[in-house]
Amino acid sequence: MATPRLVIVHRRTELHELLDRHATRGQAEFFLRTRGRTIQDVQYHHDRTSEALAIIRAAVPAEWRHADVERADLSRFLFTAEDVIAVVGQDGLVANTAKYLNGQPVLGINPEPGINPGVLVRHNPAAAAKLLQDSALAGPTEQLPCHELSTVTARLDDGQELSGLNEIFIGHASHQSARYRLTAADGQTERQSSSGLIVSTGTGATGWCASIALERGGRTLPAPTDPRLAWFVREAWPSPITGASLTEGTLEAGETLRITVGSDQLVVFGDGMEEDRLTASWGQEITVHLGERPLRLAA
Repeated sequence: MATPRLVIVHRRTELHELLDRHATRGQAEFFLRTRGRTIQDVQYHHDRTSEALAIIRAAVPAEWRHADVERADLSRFLFTAEDVIAVVGQDGLVANTAKYLNGQPVLGINPEPGINPGVLVRHNPAAAAKLLQDSALAGPTEQLPCHELSTVTARLDDGQELSGLNEIFIGHASHQSARYRLTAADGQTERQSSSGLIVSTGTGATGWCASIALERGGRTLPAPTDPRLAWFVREAWPSPITGASLTEGTLEAGETLRITVGSDQLVVFGDGMEEDRLTASWGQEITVHLGERPLRLAA
């Protein structure tokens, strides 16, 4: 069996970004002060993330390999079957990472315990380090106890596909009116013009999808481990040639939602990562269904 590798996923802190933009700490401090903030607060959050990363790096078992990858490089990083993923950050970073995985276990690590712990970053750095050093984890990675969280996948008729842990968005690149024909799982079909569609998992049901569901009377949404998706059409516009009656529903395992593109182009992206997207042109069909690769999140 190949040697396991710990892949530590993180993103640049606000302090890094400020120094990139303003070149010096003094200029960054002046910029923050003009907006009623202090650099000490930014430094505090930077230090907590740096400390968490140091703890996790120090906890890598001696016989393991390890690698670091920033959020911006995820689409270019090659994950392997032997990897264990340690995500240090907020919930959104776990979602951003999930789309590139295929069954590898994920440790969600909150660098600031007690402050916005989130749902997916369930471990503090010390607890995560203990897991990494545990003899059960030092063996086959399948022994790490995990919950399987449902994902959602969109596939174009040319074979391209994209997955998301929270949701998939399909619509116009600039969020203008998107034109398409929608076919639901029960065969109902309607030509629509709207601000796009959201297809959400149970994990995403507390985010973007939740705001839409609340506006529509609080539809019951799936739980993170449920093999079910919820979908909503945003701001469907009724006209002589478009309808607004087929605007929400659910997808069970094995069911699909089909969208036939009626605009010049529509984009498909997952979990808010617009830069990593698929583009479908007029006449192409997009199918959306429950993902075949659930996220294995360490309990």
